[in-house]
Amino acid sequence: MKRFLLVFTLLAVVLSAGAAAADDKIVVRVAHTLAPDSHYHIGLENFGKLLDEASNGRIELEIFHSSQLGSERDAIEGVSMGTLEMTLVSSAPLANFTNGFLVFDLPFIIQDRFKTYEWMDGPEGQKILDSVLSKGMVALGIWENGFRMLTNSKKAVTKPEDLKGLKIRLMENPIHVSTFKTLGAYPVPIPFGELFTALQQGTVDGQENPLIIISTSKFAEVQKYLSLTGHFYAPAILLASKDFWDNTLDDGLRAIFIDAEKKARDWERNFCIEAEKELAASLEAEGMEVVEADKAAFFEAVQPVYKEFEDQVGKEAIQKLIDAQK
Repeated sequence: MKRFLLVFTLLAVVLSAGAAAADDKIVVRVAHTLAPDSHYHIGLENFGKLLDEASNGRIELEIFHSSQLGSERDAIEGVSMGTLEMTLVSSAPLANFTNGFLVFDLPFIIQDRFKTYEWMDGPEGQKILDSVLSKGMVALGIWENGFRMLTNSKKAVTKPEDLKGLKIRLMENPIHVSTFKTLGAYPVPIPFGELFTALQQGTVDGQENPLIIISTSKFAEVQKYLSLTGHFYAPAILLASKDFWDNTLDDGLRAIFIDAEKKARDWERNFCIEAEKELAASLEAEGMEVVEADKAAFFEAVQPVYKEFEDQVGKEAIQKLIDAQK
Protein backbone atom coordinates (compact mmCIF):
# COMPACT_ATOMS: atom_id res chain seq x y z
CA MET A 1 0.00 0.00 0.00
CA LYS A 2 2.85 2.37 0.90
CA ARG A 3 4.60 1.50 -2.37
CA PHE A 4 1.38 2.20 -4.28
CA LEU A 5 0.99 5.57 -2.55
CA LEU A 6 4.62 6.46 -3.33
CA VAL A 7 4.20 5.61 -7.01
CA PHE A 8 0.92 7.50 -7.14
CA THR A 9 2.50 10.55 -5.50
CA LEU A 10 5.48 10.54 -7.89
CA LEU A 11 3.15 10.19 -10.87
CA ALA A 12 1.07 13.10 -9.64
CA VAL A 13 4.20 15.23 -9.26
CA VAL A 14 5.38 14.38 -12.79
CA LEU A 15 1.97 15.13 -14.30
CA SER A 16 1.74 18.35 -12.30
CA ALA A 17 5.19 19.44 -13.50
CA GLY A 18 4.25 18.64 -17.08
CA ALA A 19 1.05 20.64 -16.80
CA ALA A 20 2.96 23.57 -15.30
CA ALA A 21 5.52 23.45 -18.14
CA ALA A 22 2.71 23.37 -20.70
CA ASP A 23 0.98 26.31 -19.01
CA ASP A 24 4.30 28.18 -19.00
CA LYS A 25 4.60 28.04 -22.80
CA ILE A 26 4.04 31.37 -24.54
CA VAL A 27 2.41 31.22 -27.97
CA VAL A 28 2.97 34.44 -29.92
CA ARG A 29 0.76 35.10 -32.94
CA VAL A 30 2.32 37.19 -35.70
CA ALA A 31 0.41 38.22 -38.82
CA HIS A 32 1.48 39.40 -42.26
CA THR A 33 -0.24 39.79 -45.64
CA LEU A 34 2.21 38.05 -47.97
CA ALA A 35 2.53 34.52 -49.33
CA PRO A 36 4.12 31.66 -47.34
CA ASP A 37 7.16 31.69 -49.66
CA SER A 38 7.70 35.45 -49.23
CA HIS A 39 10.62 37.18 -47.52
CA TYR A 40 8.33 38.17 -44.66
CA HIS A 41 7.29 34.61 -43.93
CA ILE A 42 10.73 33.06 -44.34
CA GLY A 43 12.24 35.82 -42.18
CA LEU A 44 9.63 35.24 -39.47
CA GLU A 45 10.28 31.50 -39.57
CA ASN A 46 13.93 32.25 -38.87
CA PHE A 47 12.87 34.60 -36.05
CA GLY A 48 10.70 31.82 -34.61
CA LYS A 49 13.59 29.34 -34.60
CA LEU A 50 15.82 31.82 -32.82
CA LEU A 51 13.16 32.46 -30.17
CA ASP A 52 12.55 28.74 -29.69
CA GLU A 53 16.26 27.96 -29.28
CA ALA A 54 17.02 30.88 -26.96
CA SER A 55 14.01 30.19 -24.72
CA ASN A 56 14.49 26.40 -24.65
CA GLY A 57 11.14 25.91 -26.31
CA ARG A 58 9.19 28.23 -24.05
CA ILE A 59 8.35 30.73 -26.81
CA GLU A 60 6.45 29.51 -29.87
CA LEU A 61 5.90 31.86 -32.81
CA GLU A 62 2.67 31.12 -34.69
CA ILE A 63 2.75 32.78 -38.12
CA PHE A 64 -0.41 33.77 -40.01
CA HIS A 65 0.31 34.58 -43.68
CA SER A 66 -1.66 35.77 -46.73
CA SER A 67 -3.92 38.21 -44.83
CA GLN A 68 -5.41 35.36 -42.79
CA LEU A 69 -5.98 37.84 -39.94
CA GLY A 70 -6.93 40.75 -42.19
CA SER A 71 -5.17 43.62 -43.94
CA GLU A 72 -2.04 45.39 -42.71
CA ARG A 73 -4.21 48.08 -41.16
CA ASP A 74 -6.29 45.37 -39.42
CA ALA A 75 -3.13 43.80 -38.02
CA ILE A 76 -1.72 47.14 -36.82
CA GLU A 77 -5.02 47.94 -35.10
CA GLY A 78 -5.06 44.47 -33.50
CA VAL A 79 -1.55 44.95 -32.12
CA SER A 80 -2.43 48.47 -30.95
CA MET A 81 -5.51 47.20 -29.09
CA GLY A 82 -3.70 44.17 -27.68
CA THR A 83 -5.84 41.56 -29.47
CA LEU A 84 -2.85 40.41 -31.54
CA GLU A 85 0.68 39.94 -30.20
CA MET A 86 2.76 40.87 -33.27
CA THR A 87 2.73 41.82 -36.93
CA LEU A 88 5.25 42.52 -39.70
CA VAL A 89 3.98 45.30 -41.96
CA SER A 90 5.10 47.83 -44.55
CA SER A 91 5.90 51.20 -43.03
CA ALA A 92 3.44 53.07 -45.28
CA PRO A 93 0.19 52.11 -43.46
CA LEU A 94 1.71 53.35 -40.20
CA ALA A 95 1.17 56.89 -41.53
CA ASN A 96 -2.39 56.48 -40.20
CA PHE A 97 -1.00 56.07 -36.66
CA THR A 98 2.13 58.26 -36.51
CA ASN A 99 4.07 60.75 -38.64
CA GLY A 100 7.35 59.13 -37.59
CA PHE A 101 7.64 56.83 -40.60
CA LEU A 102 6.59 59.37 -43.25
CA VAL A 103 10.18 60.25 -44.12
CA PHE A 104 10.60 56.80 -45.73
CA ASP A 105 7.63 57.46 -48.02
CA LEU A 106 9.08 60.41 -49.89
CA PRO A 107 9.80 59.36 -53.48
CA PHE A 108 13.44 58.60 -54.29
CA ILE A 109 14.68 59.85 -50.89
CA ILE A 110 16.60 56.61 -50.36
CA GLN A 111 19.30 55.75 -52.88
CA ASP A 112 21.82 53.82 -50.77
CA ARG A 113 20.17 51.05 -48.75
CA PHE A 114 23.36 50.08 -46.88
CA LYS A 115 24.02 53.56 -45.49
CA THR A 116 20.31 53.76 -44.72
CA TYR A 117 20.57 50.54 -42.69
CA GLU A 118 23.18 52.22 -40.45
CA TRP A 119 20.90 55.23 -40.00
CA MET A 120 17.80 53.10 -39.32
CA ASP A 121 19.63 50.92 -36.76
CA GLY A 122 21.01 53.94 -34.91
CA PRO A 123 19.56 56.69 -32.69
CA GLU A 124 17.58 58.37 -35.51
CA GLY A 125 15.88 55.11 -36.42
CA GLN A 126 15.10 54.44 -32.77
CA LYS A 127 13.32 57.79 -32.49
CA ILE A 128 11.08 56.73 -35.36
CA LEU A 129 10.42 53.33 -33.79
CA ASP A 130 9.54 54.96 -30.47
CA SER A 131 6.84 57.05 -32.16
CA VAL A 132 4.36 54.14 -31.91
CA LEU A 133 4.69 53.70 -28.13
CA SER A 134 1.82 56.11 -27.47
CA LYS A 135 -0.34 53.98 -29.78
CA GLY A 136 -0.01 50.86 -27.63
CA MET A 137 2.76 49.30 -29.74
CA VAL A 138 6.46 48.50 -29.45
CA ALA A 139 8.37 48.66 -32.75
CA LEU A 140 11.20 46.15 -32.40
CA GLY A 141 13.07 46.84 -35.61
CA ILE A 142 13.13 47.82 -39.27
CA TRP A 143 13.25 44.88 -41.68
CA GLU A 144 13.59 44.83 -45.46
CA ASN A 145 10.91 45.05 -48.09
CA GLY A 146 12.89 46.55 -50.95
CA PHE A 147 12.64 49.26 -53.59
CA ARG A 148 9.15 49.46 -55.05
CA MET A 149 8.73 48.92 -58.79
CA LEU A 150 5.76 49.62 -61.05
CA THR A 151 3.77 47.07 -63.05
CA ASN A 152 0.75 47.51 -65.30
CA SER A 153 -1.22 45.75 -68.01
CA LYS A 154 -1.47 48.64 -70.50
CA LYS A 155 1.95 49.89 -71.65
CA ALA A 156 5.65 50.21 -70.91
CA VAL A 157 6.26 53.07 -68.48
CA THR A 158 9.70 54.65 -68.87
CA LYS A 159 8.99 58.35 -68.21
CA PRO A 160 6.55 60.27 -65.98
CA GLU A 161 4.08 61.16 -68.73
CA ASP A 162 3.55 57.45 -69.47
CA LEU A 163 1.64 57.16 -66.19
CA LYS A 164 -1.05 59.64 -67.18
CA GLY A 165 -4.51 58.14 -66.83
CA LEU A 166 -3.43 54.76 -65.46
CA LYS A 167 -5.33 53.38 -62.45
CA ILE A 168 -2.65 52.27 -59.99
CA ARG A 169 -3.31 50.41 -56.74
CA LEU A 170 -1.55 51.99 -53.78
CA MET A 171 -1.43 51.51 -50.04
CA GLU A 172 -3.37 53.93 -47.83
CA ASN A 173 -0.61 56.48 -47.48
CA PRO A 174 -0.97 60.22 -48.20
CA ILE A 175 2.51 60.68 -49.70
CA HIS A 176 2.15 57.67 -51.99
CA VAL A 177 -1.24 58.90 -53.17
CA SER A 178 0.04 62.45 -53.76
CA THR A 179 3.09 61.14 -55.65
CA PHE A 180 1.01 59.24 -58.19
CA LYS A 181 -1.52 62.03 -58.55
CA THR A 182 1.38 64.38 -59.28
CA LEU A 183 2.55 61.96 -61.97
CA GLY A 184 -0.92 61.98 -63.58
CA ALA A 185 -2.11 58.54 -62.45
CA TYR A 186 -5.33 57.65 -60.64
CA PRO A 187 -4.44 56.16 -57.23
CA VAL A 188 -6.80 53.43 -55.97
CA PRO A 189 -6.27 52.18 -52.38
CA ILE A 190 -7.01 48.43 -52.22
CA PRO A 191 -6.07 45.96 -49.44
CA PHE A 192 -3.22 43.72 -50.54
CA GLY A 193 -5.30 40.56 -50.06
CA GLU A 194 -7.69 41.79 -52.77
CA LEU A 195 -5.05 43.05 -55.19
CA PHE A 196 -4.53 40.02 -57.45
CA THR A 197 -8.26 39.80 -58.17
CA ALA A 198 -8.44 43.55 -58.81
CA LEU A 199 -5.62 43.26 -61.35
CA GLN A 200 -7.16 40.16 -62.91
CA GLN A 201 -10.57 41.82 -63.32
CA GLY A 202 -9.16 45.14 -64.53
CA THR A 203 -10.43 47.12 -61.56
CA VAL A 204 -6.97 48.71 -61.63
CA ASP A 205 -4.40 48.80 -64.43
CA GLY A 206 -1.34 48.34 -62.28
CA GLN A 207 0.32 48.30 -58.87
CA GLU A 208 3.70 48.98 -57.27
CA ASN A 209 5.65 46.67 -54.97
CA PRO A 210 9.18 45.34 -54.43
CA LEU A 211 10.29 42.72 -56.96
CA ILE A 212 10.17 39.94 -54.38
CA ILE A 213 6.47 40.62 -53.72
CA ILE A 214 5.71 40.91 -57.44
CA SER A 215 7.30 37.48 -57.86
CA THR A 216 5.84 35.60 -54.90
CA SER A 217 2.38 37.11 -55.50
CA LYS A 218 2.36 35.80 -59.10
CA PHE A 219 1.58 39.23 -60.56
CA ALA A 220 3.27 38.19 -63.82
CA GLU A 221 0.10 36.21 -64.51
CA VAL A 222 -2.00 39.41 -64.63
CA GLN A 223 0.54 42.15 -65.48
CA LYS A 224 2.45 42.56 -68.73
CA TYR A 225 4.85 45.44 -68.05
CA LEU A 226 7.43 45.88 -65.28
CA SER A 227 9.14 49.27 -64.92
CA LEU A 228 12.27 49.39 -62.75
CA THR A 229 11.44 52.72 -61.16
CA GLY A 230 12.58 52.19 -57.55
CA HIS A 231 10.35 55.16 -56.70
CA PHE A 232 9.85 54.31 -53.02
CA TYR A 233 12.03 52.33 -50.65
CA ALA A 234 9.85 50.12 -48.49
CA PRO A 235 11.07 49.14 -45.04
CA ALA A 236 9.04 46.64 -43.03
CA ILE A 237 8.36 47.17 -39.32
CA LEU A 238 8.12 44.39 -36.74
CA LEU A 239 5.52 45.50 -34.19
CA ALA A 240 4.55 44.00 -30.84
CA SER A 241 1.59 44.80 -28.63
CA LYS A 242 2.73 46.97 -25.71
CA ASP A 243 0.35 45.07 -23.43
CA PHE A 244 1.96 41.77 -24.45
CA TRP A 245 5.46 43.25 -24.22
CA ASP A 246 4.95 44.79 -20.77
CA ASN A 247 2.68 42.26 -19.09
CA THR A 248 3.36 38.83 -20.62
CA LEU A 249 7.14 38.98 -20.98
CA ASP A 250 9.63 39.41 -18.16
CA ASP A 251 13.02 41.11 -18.51
CA GLY A 252 14.75 37.88 -19.51
CA LEU A 253 12.23 37.04 -22.24
CA ARG A 254 12.28 40.61 -23.57
CA ALA A 255 16.06 40.35 -23.86
CA ILE A 256 15.61 37.13 -25.88
CA PHE A 257 13.16 38.89 -28.23
CA ILE A 258 15.51 41.86 -28.73
CA ASP A 259 18.51 39.67 -29.54
CA ALA A 260 16.53 37.34 -31.83
CA GLU A 261 14.97 40.28 -33.68
CA LYS A 262 18.35 41.79 -34.56
CA LYS A 263 19.67 38.47 -35.88
CA ALA A 264 16.47 37.75 -37.83
CA ARG A 265 16.38 41.30 -39.22
CA ASP A 266 19.93 41.05 -40.60
CA TRP A 267 19.22 37.59 -42.01
CA GLU A 268 16.02 38.77 -43.72
CA ARG A 269 17.73 41.81 -45.23
CA ASN A 270 20.45 39.65 -46.76
CA PHE A 271 17.85 37.19 -48.04
CA CYS A 272 16.05 40.02 -49.87
CA ILE A 273 19.22 41.45 -51.38
CA GLU A 274 20.30 38.07 -52.73
CA ALA A 275 16.83 37.29 -54.09
CA GLU A 276 16.58 40.64 -55.90
CA LYS A 277 19.68 39.89 -57.99
CA GLU A 278 17.81 37.30 -60.04
CA LEU A 279 14.21 38.53 -59.87
CA ALA A 280 14.04 40.93 -62.84
CA ALA A 281 15.37 38.23 -65.17
CA SER A 282 13.07 35.65 -63.60
CA LEU A 283 9.99 37.83 -64.12
CA GLU A 284 11.05 38.49 -67.71
CA ALA A 285 11.27 34.74 -68.23
CA GLU A 286 7.71 34.47 -66.95
CA GLY A 287 6.56 36.75 -69.76
CA MET A 288 6.81 40.27 -68.37
CA GLU A 289 8.32 43.04 -70.48
CA VAL A 290 10.96 44.63 -68.23
CA VAL A 291 11.98 48.23 -68.93
CA GLU A 292 14.32 50.72 -67.26
CA ALA A 293 12.81 54.01 -66.10
CA ASP A 294 14.26 57.49 -66.47
CA LYS A 295 14.75 58.01 -62.72
CA ALA A 296 16.13 61.54 -63.14
CA ALA A 297 12.97 62.59 -64.98
CA PHE A 298 10.76 60.96 -62.34
CA PHE A 299 12.69 62.60 -59.50
CA GLU A 300 12.27 66.01 -61.11
CA ALA A 301 8.54 65.40 -61.63
CA VAL A 302 7.86 64.55 -57.96
CA GLN A 303 9.55 67.59 -56.40
CA PRO A 304 6.15 69.18 -55.62
CA VAL A 305 5.52 66.25 -53.25
CA TYR A 306 8.51 67.27 -51.14
CA LYS A 307 7.15 70.79 -50.89
CA GLU A 308 3.69 69.53 -49.99
CA PHE A 309 4.85 67.33 -47.11
CA GLU A 310 8.03 68.96 -45.81
CA ASP A 311 6.27 70.55 -42.84
CA GLN A 312 4.43 67.35 -41.92
CA VAL A 313 7.49 65.11 -42.29
CA GLY A 314 9.90 67.72 -40.93
CA LYS A 315 12.66 69.47 -42.86
CA GLU A 316 15.23 68.31 -40.33
CA ALA A 317 14.20 64.65 -40.61
CA ILE A 318 14.36 64.84 -44.41
CA GLN A 319 17.81 66.42 -44.39
CA LYS A 320 19.19 63.95 -41.83
CA LEU A 321 18.17 60.98 -43.97
CA ILE A 322 19.64 62.57 -47.09
CA ASP A 323 22.90 63.45 -45.28
CA ALA A 324 23.20 59.91 -43.87
CA GLN A 325 23.59 58.57 -47.41
CA LYS A 326 26.41 60.93 -48.46
